Amino acid sequence: MVENEKLAPGDTPPSEEDWEVERKRLRAELGARMKAVRQSGGLTLDAAAQATGLALSTIHKIENGRASPSYENLVRIARGYGVSLEQLYAADHDSRQTTRMTVTRAGEGAPVRVTGYRSEVLCNALTDKKIIPLVARIDRRAPYAPEELQSHAGEETLYVLSGRIELVVEHYKPVVLEPGDCAYFDSTLAHGLRALDDTEAVVFWAGTQFDVD
Repeated sequence: MVENEKLAPGDTPPSEEDWEVERKRLRAELGARMKAVRQSGGLTLDAAAQATGLALSTIHKIENGRASPSYENLVRIARGYGVSLEQLYAADHDSRQTTRMTVTRAGEGAPVRVTGYRSEVLCNALTDKKIIPLVARIDRRAPYAPEELQSHAGEETLYVLSGRIELVVEHYKPVVLEPGDCAYFDSTLAHGLRALDDTEAVVFWAGTQFDVD
């Protein structure tokens, strides 16, 4: 029942307890749909936070039904994920496995811009993937300060397609990678990637899917 809707004769107005149950149900359903949309776009929680400008903890609480997003935050999430507000609310965007094989044609991946690189997320039609594949164009920037490096659960591998990049991984000396070079590392170690010159630096990058419990 919507606010201000008149009760029919004999109807009993819902109790505050009933409304609380309904609010929790609606929060849980919206959170599940938002998580499904994020995952189908190949976004980790870290990437979603950067794309939307919201705190990772805020997105996590919304997805788990522990917080109700404001309209402003819904707009920021929709814009960051590259979807409409209707897609965030639509029931048919719940995560369902509809295929076990998919192809992304050249240039048709989902574009995502986060700090340090511009990426094209591949194979979005396959939901609940264990691995998120993407092609990333790495920005040229000054060397990372230790506090700028990021860490998270999972593992990552990258293969350099063009340009020269520097990979910094906690506890290891920075390493310069050139076309044809490949690296694999534990994502729980703080890490960062930067281009070293004006030549466009492009890598094929794949990481395991993860979420905060």
